Amino acid sequence: MFSDFLPVAAFFAGVVSVLSPCILPVIPAVFAYSTEKGKFRPLAIVLGLSISFTSMGIVTSLFGATLTAYLDLLYVFAEALLITMGVSLLFDLNIFNFFGNFSSLANSRKEGLFGGLLLGLSLGIVWLPCVGSVLGTILTMVAVSGKVAYGALMLFIYSIGFSIPMLLVAYSANFSSARLQKVSKYGFPLKKIAGLIVLGVGFYMVYQNHFSSF
Repeated sequence: MFSDFLPVAAFFAGVVSVLSPCILPVIPAVFAYSTEKGKFRPLAIVLGLSISFTSMGIVTSLFGATLTAYLDLLYVFAEALLITMGVSLLFDLNIFNFFGNFSSLANSRKEGLFGGLLLGLSLGIVWLPCVGSVLGTILTMVAVSGKVAYGALMLFIYSIGFSIPMLLVAYSANFSSARLQKVSKYGFPLKKIAGLIVLGVGFYMVYQNHFSSF
């Protein structure tokens, strides 16, 4: 029921994810020396990130497809998860911290295109504590659809929203860690707006699936 809106939401979610205070300030470290040693290395890093996120969409869609026989339970799980994600975004609860914050790996200086690709693939997992609530919301909607191609497309769109700000930083000498730290403060109000939207979607699903017939 949100199939027309979700692509826009996925792109917006990617942009909001980058504005996280534990991602945006370390982006210069991720791309350190990239443009000096190879101008295409930043592209390899964001390609690795895109592959990582898109793979999550495929796996989540496959999981949802296997549970089509239990669709009612899947909807209940999705509703509860969306409401939880919305509350987490609204109050900045960081419920994904159990993955551990491995952002220090961003200082890795693996050289070359292949090294950049590997770094991007690893950062898709490393940054889960930072983007978990936003990414989890998109993955939840993808799981409910149970369509692999749709899930891959939505997470690819998410990765585009995630990658564009990173490439802007990588190829601009005007962005320093201090300046990005100031920009990242706008991530908090955006996360709260996103939290309200996710809560609204969760409660709408509850109404649509359980009360609309009354």
